[in-house]
Amino acid sequence: MRKQAWLRAAAGLTAAALVLTACSQKSNEGTSGSNDSNANQPSAGWPETKVPALKPGKKGGTFKLAIVEPTAIDPYNAQESEGILVASHLFTGLTITTYDGKVEPGVADKWETNNDCTQWTFDLKTGTKFHNGEEVTAESFKRGWERVAAKDSASEVSYHMDEIEGFDEMQAGTATTLSGVDASDPAKLVVKLSAADCEWYVRTSHTVFSPVPSTAGTPTSNPAYVDQPIGNGPFMMDGPWQHNQGIKLKRFDGYTVQDPANLDEVEISITPNGAADEYAGYQNGQFDWARMPTPVLSQARATYESKGQWITRNTNGMNYLLVMVTQKPLDSAKARKAISMAIDRNAIINGVFKGSQSPSTSLVPPAFQDAYQPGVCGACHYDLDEAKKLAKEAGLTAGTKLNFQFNTGGGHEEWTAAVADQLKKNLGLDVELKGVQFTDLLNNEQQPGSSGLYRAAWGADYATPGNFLEPLLSTGAIGAKADQPTVGDNRGRYSNKKFDDLLKNAKKEKDEGKRTDLYQQAEKIAIGDDQALIPLWNRTQHRLANTDKFINLRMDFHEDPDLRVISIK
Repeated sequence: MRKQAWLRAAAGLTAAALVLTACSQKSNEGTSGSNDSNANQPSAGWPETKVPALKPGKKGGTFKLAIVEPTAIDPYNAQESEGILVASHLFTGLTITTYDGKVEPGVADKWETNNDCTQWTFDLKTGTKFHNGEEVTAESFKRGWERVAAKDSASEVSYHMDEIEGFDEMQAGTATTLSGVDASDPAKLVVKLSAADCEWYVRTSHTVFSPVPSTAGTPTSNPAYVDQPIGNGPFMMDGPWQHNQGIKLKRFDGYTVQDPANLDEVEISITPNGAADEYAGYQNGQFDWARMPTPVLSQARATYESKGQWITRNTNGMNYLLVMVTQKPLDSAKARKAISMAIDRNAIINGVFKGSQSPSTSLVPPAFQDAYQPGVCGACHYDLDEAKKLAKEAGLTAGTKLNFQFNTGGGHEEWTAAVADQLKKNLGLDVELKGVQFTDLLNNEQQPGSSGLYRAAWGADYATPGNFLEPLLSTGAIGAKADQPTVGDNRGRYSNKKFDDLLKNAKKEKDEGKRTDLYQQAEKIAIGDDQALIPLWNRTQHRLANTDKFINLRMDFHEDPDLRVISIK
């Protein structure tokens, strides 16, 4: 799921001041920055930084960075970038997703499926250990998965297991084991699925599929484990998680799944102001890695790029507007397309993001090269005349109230204000822009009566375009009746049988090329025809990295530092 909550605005910059900066030039139509000579120039984003080849490392050193308070670091509920950062270095699953999106062996040496892709068999490496010395076996994985799937665990990421036989029964509380998981052979894990999925193995790199030792217990019976998990990854906990203060990791010298880590320790500070604190800490030498608030990106790049301390990467994610498609005033495709075409993405990218992003015309991002369909969203370009025409046909008249919510403290004040300004001026809508706490935003999205637009971003959990289409847009991912809060991540409640059928057929298809074609057809329906979501800009991430002291600094698949390979110089 990896909802993005961390990016903080620079201290002292009010939303009003930021909006004035971005919108100082306006045309008669009121589009932000549209009279600026550069405002409407297509933005390709800043160029990616070349990822250097890994150099031989040496043992030693302490790497320091900061995050905001995670939801969890225990795999049963680790979900956003912060929690995944910690959990992915404490645990290693059956498979591993590399920084560039390739799936490689983890604890599993090899894997295979039966003819109809309803059963997967994983052959495990023998002799790998947990941090407490206990051996990792097939039973370790079965134990970990059942710990997640149990109803009482109330895991918010258990849905990744929803295709395993017996999962529904465990969620309902009518079973205590996953009937589809056979761990009778310590070196072989056999998984039966309730429906065909020819790429199910890619899911197993997610931390939710981690093994746990026999001492783990349940999240409710053993809260000490939740705050100090014992894993099988390249790092181990160095004391319990100090909530709202910090997390310390140390190298696990018994790690044999891959090459062991080089760093002695990793010190993770937990700060209240996210990227603003990270950037300040990097400047004063407190941190070795940092994210940055949007308003300072150009300044930071100018300062650090020439020093070799700047990283730009187009990642496996997307920024978009979540649309409540079953509620007025956006319960028609024409209304949603009118909104999309009234947004001048280039003006906002150039005015707010200083050209550091690139506009999106798809949901599946460019990082998925084989599946990427530029232009599949035909309404993801600025066309005011067409926007007004569609708005009129949809009954989206001047003065129509439109709810628009974003999470505060995430650096979103500036661009959401610019979008609201464009919709007000271009379509005459009465946009009620409201900033709320991130937890409140997620809660508000789930409610059956929610309407309008919500700020959203999605990062891939694993390397398949299906991880964008299914969790965000399939009917099954609503997870609730119309009068109940959503449980899954399809919080806009989009439902289209033809779309759902294409996803099911894609999962049944063993041939990757044919499977990709089915995914593309599904995206054409949901984004091209129905405008179920409104893509805004492709996800490009920027980091500062202390190359004076460390080598092998790169972003991993989840946009976090790849701690296992980092080494002191």
